[in-house]
Amino acid sequence: MPSMKDQVSPEEWKLRVDLAAAYRLVSLYGWSDLVFTHISARIPGPEHQFLINPYGLLFEEITASSLIRIDQQANKLHDSPYPVNPAGFTIHSCVHAAREDAGCVVHTHSRAGIAVSAKKEGLLPISQQSTFVLPSLAYHGYEGVALRDDEKPRLAADLGDARFLILRNHGLLTVGASVAEAFLAMYTLENACRIQIDAQSGGSELIHVDPRILVGMAQVLKHVTADQGAQIAWPALLRRLDRELPGYAD
Repeated sequence: MPSMKDQVSPEEWKLRVDLAAAYRLVSLYGWSDLVFTHISARIPGPEHQFLINPYGLLFEEITASSLIRIDQQANKLHDSPYPVNPAGFTIHSCVHAAREDAGCVVHTHSRAGIAVSAKKEGLLPISQQSTFVLPSLAYHGYEGVALRDDEKPRLAADLGDARFLILRNHGLLTVGASVAEAFLAMYTLENACRIQIDAQSGGSELIHVDPRILVGMAQVLKHVTADQGAQIAWPALLRRLDRELPGYAD
């Protein structure tokens, strides 16, 4: 792919690099579903334009220059040899439109995430990871493959102002002001789901965290991350990519 670095603003280029990194990290951690699902990021400015993956590339192949700029209707705004999957942007466009703070939306179809989404009780308070998720977790019922615009109001209402969303019988979704924030949220949610599935496979009774511990978890998380939020981990994740999956910043 020809480099886009000199064709976009420095702000958009940084966003492209971070978003390409997030796609590759999703692949590296084993949450991808071939070429399906998406991570979208809003480009700064009043135009409501977004970056999304070229449909057909594996997540591990995505680079900053291959990402496609689209509008709210998933129309391509620059030339690319790859198509965009408009149906795949249905959920993302809904979240971006409903949430001004949604700088990035991560959606996965991971094995553990779908398994928990199919459990009537949903995510249980049985791990430290779950305590960071549960205070800001919402659920949306399954309505079939997300193709219809009439589902958007219901999805937006179910999400509300939550950072984490479990799509019943479908997968996981996280919202962040930045790519790093949305990715770290997904890392925490995914691990909480994996821990639950592992714990439930043993068959014995599970110990639930005292509900009182869930109060004030946002402040606890702020302390845990040394008041840096996702930036406490994001530079280290980029260093890992530089070692194991270089080329994302091309």
